[in-house]
Amino acid sequence: MKTIGFIGLGVMGKSMARHLLKAGYPLLVYTRTKEKAEDLLQEGAVWKETVADLAREADVVITMVGYPHDVEQVYFGEGGILENARPGTYVIDMTTSTPTLAKSIYEAAKQKGIHALDAPVSGGDIGAREGTLTIMVGGDEDVFLACKPILERLGTNIVRQGGAGAGQHTKMCNQIAIATNMIGVCEAMAYAKRAGLDPFKVLESIAKGAAGSWSLSNLAPRMLSGDFAPGFYIKHFIKDMKIALEEAERMNLPLPGLALAKQMYEELAQAGEENSGTQALYKRYIRQ
Repeated sequence: MKTIGFIGLGVMGKSMARHLLKAGYPLLVYTRTKEKAEDLLQEGAVWKETVADLAREADVVITMVGYPHDVEQVYFGEGGILENARPGTYVIDMTTSTPTLAKSIYEAAKQKGIHALDAPVSGGDIGAREGTLTIMVGGDEDVFLACKPILERLGTNIVRQGGAGAGQHTKMCNQIAIATNMIGVCEAMAYAKRAGLDPFKVLESIAKGAAGSWSLSNLAPRMLSGDFAPGFYIKHFIKDMKIALEEAERMNLPLPGLALAKQMYEELAQAGEENSGTQALYKRYIRQ
């Protein structure tokens, strides 16, 4: 089995790496804070001191880091992946990043005989933990098919959307749909409470009807229970919305709903909620 190097062991990355380890892949790991890797190391993963060390030894390198500037650093920076990976290596960036950067990685990798995919995911901490992520892939079809068995250990809905950058564009569609939906979910729950209803009973009725959504089924119960721990950080969601709005502006496409959601989340972040989960938008309504 191919040796996989996994970079980034955050809320989702650690669960994803664990699935690969359990599937029997030799796993090399690197993250900025080694303590985050300790349990994986006890389970059989091998620690690498630098990105360069990991890239030199892995057949497949998967990255799941925070922001586009982190992606750029880990691929193009001194001691980065593209400088150190062998020709024939597969690199898969699963961070939500920019389509432009995904294309840059693809082109630079191709010049070095390295195969690149952009493969952002949706499903949050639950999807990562259960191995049921939706994975949106951009890149060459033969590379996608070669990497699909690995991706199938991480998700259940895996679709190649097109060439380099297409995965990131698709993730923007995903985040746009979630952004205004989250406003609707919060407002529905706030309305239920203000009307004197049992909001959990309301969920029983509306989550399985036309109003149903992943956020309504999975995040509304967390809101109502006062659980605002991050399945997906507000600070990362703001980053995604910013990317989507910039891409939309480039295409001359106004997105007023997304702009409103971004403004609301930025206000939350300024109030100290940037490390809360996206469901913390509900706090805006229960404070009133």
